[in-house]
Amino acid sequence: MKIAAFFVCGYLADTIIYSNDLGGLLGTMLAFFVYILLFYKGTIMEKISLLLVFYPALIAVNYLMLDTGGRLFKLAVQASYAETMQDPKLMLISTAFHTVSLLLRLLFWILAWLILRKFLSKLPSHLNVRTWLIIDMLMLASFVAIFTIIYFMPEDTAIVYPICGAAIFSSFGCMYLASYIYDSMQTAQRLRYMESQQAYYRQRVADEERIRSIYHDMKNHLLVLESSQETAAARQMAKELRAQIADYEDYIHTGNDFLDIIIRDKAEKAREKHIDFSAAIDISSADFIEPLDISTLFGNGIDNAMEASEKLPQEQRVIAVKAGRVNDFISILIENNCVEGQAADKTGKHRTTKADSFLHGFGITNMEKTAEKYGGTCTTRQEDGRFTLKILLPVIKKS
Repeated sequence: MKIAAFFVCGYLADTIIYSNDLGGLLGTMLAFFVYILLFYKGTIMEKISLLLVFYPALIAVNYLMLDTGGRLFKLAVQASYAETMQDPKLMLISTAFHTVSLLLRLLFWILAWLILRKFLSKLPSHLNVRTWLIIDMLMLASFVAIFTIIYFMPEDTAIVYPICGAAIFSSFGCMYLASYIYDSMQTAQRLRYMESQQAYYRQRVADEERIRSIYHDMKNHLLVLESSQETAAARQMAKELRAQIADYEDYIHTGNDFLDIIIRDKAEKAREKHIDFSAAIDISSADFIEPLDISTLFGNGIDNAMEASEKLPQEQRVIAVKAGRVNDFISILIENNCVEGQAADKTGKHRTTKADSFLHGFGITNMEKTAEKYGGTCTTRQEDGRFTLKILLPVIKKS
């Protein structure tokens, strides 16, 4: 199907469009819509939108290239159509001009794809019906204008050129608009998610402080009870209770109260999922990192590791988190076992296996952006069933 789509796309890119050519205009529109129906996986709304977005540019580019080639040929040879048909040499020159115009069209579309591919990758399946309707309404004017101007305007009228240019600009502008809307929606969703996550951890910090205060008093009371003259059974019970409290109080101290709660929360979830979780963290010198960014770097990284671990047998579920200062850098290392080929797709892009890719497909992307915010780097590596996430942040000394 991909091979067939490639060759049909090449044919459509070189469709010949003349002035007052209703058959060519309608035929190209029908062929292009059939092409979208056959080769594009999306809703009918998306398919109609793609027709409205790309058809004006397709018609405008093809018409401009063909008409410009014809005008240049006439200027070069100073001969009429009848004279050209009777002279083999002029026919050869005409064929050369026509061939060059076809090649230029193909080169234009290749260049357009190279420039717009990062926008095109965001178009499918991420925008709702209302957003597509807005884009469709914007493109409808360009769609009608390019169709009308080429069909009704007389030949050899230069006014068609700016209309064609405007149609191309509108088509590419709508691609950028759709990409911008997608990015804005995703950014807003990320911000809401991270703010709710931050609020959750702040509440946990407050709860932890209150509970630790209560446990501290309980430990002292149990020490008194254990050393009292009560029965051996009571002393043994007090000893066991104090041991349980000690386990609670001996949780990992990272040098950052906010991160303490995150690690404790993730460790509890790891135990529930039967994941061997270990952490050796000291970021006491990383006070320049904002709490929301700490949540992004550690929370997303550990969540991704747990998601990968859940796909493995219990005996292979291992996550190790290491973080600390190395010279003038804060180093964060998260390692976990994973199923081969699950961490990234064939292009090296990070992807999620969750059903809602719009909400959950930006974990590592968020970490990369956060690392860049501090002038650092975020790199990943998968090798021999082991996935490694490494973040390096230069230490920022507060004045």
